[in-house]
Amino acid sequence: MLDWKGIVGIAYTPDEFDSYAHALTWTAWRPSFIVLHNTASPTLAQRPNGFTKQHILNLESFFRDKQKWKAGPHLFIDDKQIWAFTPMTMSGVHSPSWNKVSLGFEMLGDYDKDEFDSGRGLRVQKNAVAAVATMSAVLGLNPDSMKLHKEDHLTTHACPGKKVVKSKFIDKVKELLAERHGGEHLDPVSS
Repeated sequence: MLDWKGIVGIAYTPDEFDSYAHALTWTAWRPSFIVLHNTASPTLAQRPNGFTKQHILNLESFFRDKQKWKAGPHLFIDDKQIWAFTPMTMSGVHSPSWNKVSLGFEMLGDYDKDEFDSGRGLRVQKNAVAAVATMSAVLGLNPDSMKLHKEDHLTTHACPGKKVVKSKFIDKVKELLAERHGGEHLDPVSS
């Protein structure tokens, strides 16, 4: 597809992702909030070692060639790493109402069934919290502005799953931001 925006296709630890994200230049597009998703399929059991480079390339083919979309979500997050997918400085495709105004972060797992507060699900959660905290700091976003995919009125499924409690997740993002920045309030960055 000629309009395909391409992918980054690189895996980062939370600290590496923080450095990567802080080095980005925002010019043509600037998101207003983050939307949190889960993959549902694959589940954690279907990806026992998290995502591989081949999985990411398969996802690119799925979104570009089968879905005929111009992009996909911005991140795929598993229990080991944060995969940069659609370039963060471009709009992605992940939530019908919010593609043009938000970042989309996909967490590996089915959080209607997989545990989110223990085991591998907790490690996915920690990486997702780190990614949301990083992008909140980079873009000057209030963590309270984060949305769950199921809050999009054009969405028909309960993504990211009933075990993801928005208020608890946001509290963890705020705790990490306070830890990283010595408890100082972060003022939003002007556009």
